[in-house]
Amino acid sequence: MHSTNLLLEEPIRMVSILQPSKPSFFPAMTKIVGTLGPKSRSVEVISACLKAGMSVARFDFSWGDVDYHQETLENLKAAIKGTKKLCAVMLDTVGPELQVVNKSEKAISLVADSHVVLTPDQEQEASSDLLPINFIGLSKASNFLLHSMLILCTLLSMSVKPGDTIFIGQYLFTGSETTSVWLEVAELKGDDVVCIIKNSATLAGSLFTLHISQIHIDLPTLTEADKNVITTWGVRNKIDFLSLSYTRHAEDVRKAREFLSKLGDLHQTQIFAKIDNIEGLTHFDEILQEADGIILSRGNLGVDLPPEKVFLFQKAAVYKCNMAGKPAVITRVVDSMTGNLRPTRAEATDVANAILDGSDAILLGAETLRGLYPVETISTVGRICYEAEKVYNQDLYFKKAMKYVGEPMTHLESIASSAVRAAIKVKASVIICFTSSGKAARLIAKYRPTMPVLSVVIPQLKTNQLRWSFSGAFEARQSLIVRGLFPMLADPRHPAESTSATNESVLKVALDHVKASGLIMPHDRVVVCQKVGDASVVKIIELED
Repeated sequence: MHSTNLLLEEPIRMVSILQPSKPSFFPAMTKIVGTLGPKSRSVEVISACLKAGMSVARFDFSWGDVDYHQETLENLKAAIKGTKKLCAVMLDTVGPELQVVNKSEKAISLVADSHVVLTPDQEQEASSDLLPINFIGLSKASNFLLHSMLILCTLLSMSVKPGDTIFIGQYLFTGSETTSVWLEVAELKGDDVVCIIKNSATLAGSLFTLHISQIHIDLPTLTEADKNVITTWGVRNKIDFLSLSYTRHAEDVRKAREFLSKLGDLHQTQIFAKIDNIEGLTHFDEILQEADGIILSRGNLGVDLPPEKVFLFQKAAVYKCNMAGKPAVITRVVDSMTGNLRPTRAEATDVANAILDGSDAILLGAETLRGLYPVETISTVGRICYEAEKVYNQDLYFKKAMKYVGEPMTHLESIASSAVRAAIKVKASVIICFTSSGKAARLIAKYRPTMPVLSVVIPQLKTNQLRWSFSGAFEARQSLIVRGLFPMLADPRHPAESTSATNESVLKVALDHVKASGLIMPHDRVVVCQKVGDASVVKIIELED
């Protein structure tokens, strides 16, 4: 089953556009992160999401308590067992985020050119004239006075002044002029902030995010509430990824990593820096060096940046991630599918362009959390990704990556690039990489081969002086966010570095797995990357009948 990917520069035959997409064991090389919530937390729906292509489940702690999310996670485990589809777990922190709480959950209608007051007095009911602010980072044990004092201090430290822009939207910013509202600060009255409403909108639900454009929030990126969730829910469930919301400096990532390193198995948890605002954009290069991956929170960035600048940052950031070999995740792609069965034409094109830019994964937020069609959304995004990958200019990308890395290459970089070059030259159907840490497989995926990379993770026996355990589960699941990389956890009796017999045995298991998926056929070629003794070997296998 040779790869027949087109180059984007070549003319695309119109007849090929009309050909139906063929079903595949790997529907797309690009990964999909789905946020689980009210509309997507039953075993049945999660099972359908896994079958549709979701490979990472995101748990957003800006709403819902630990017990709620634990119940959802138990359903995820049941769905994984039932579908035999591997799925990683991502914990998304709240960070220094201001929110408006609507206790009554009644819809709030705001009319353009009217006034609304933002107040720290949370005993007030939210209405068209008054919106109480609550800082979600405080523990539930905090009393009302402490809440009010902190919010007041926060607003003062941000130096809100007349003319500043404030945005309020449900869950994440939808960008819709009817479900989110822009405010302009008119005056300050004691603890209250009086604002002019710039567009008519109806806010529905219990929680709205409040964002003040290009204003520094003088609060820690990893709040005490975030730490509490991580040390309880995160440790209990051995989370694979931590999405660090509102990452503003490299030091934010370093502090988070230091915190995780003290929590048992969480020293293996990967940290994805979520870039939400101008501060994160300004310090992007140093943040990228520290983080394991990047999430571009385009909803928030769309508030801090002029709309015409968002795509420029996306392209620049994704390119930097690609060259560094670190996953780039894009958010906010098919907002309209929260309530509709099909995306808009612009959204479908946006997804494709994100793939052509080089994104590793698409993150779905409201679309799967509270959207009416979570399964259909994942399936639709997967199909768009698949079509975009068929015309991805891998040849141009490979040349850019090789030039960026330069010479002399490291040993692993040389092996990884050689494996991809060989696979392309012989038109291999798949690359199989044996690895213990997952690093070699991620480096191969970094070069964006046109064929899938099967990462065969070899578990290693380790001890903390109290008990023995096998590593490998983290490494396998963490490849589920890397474009083109598909994990397989090998039998721990097969060491990663060995000679003939055991290597051949585990290779046969891997080939049988790929054959069963329909990915390879008789006479297809497979490139294998493995260690034999102290040597790293890249070999080409041609399958027999």
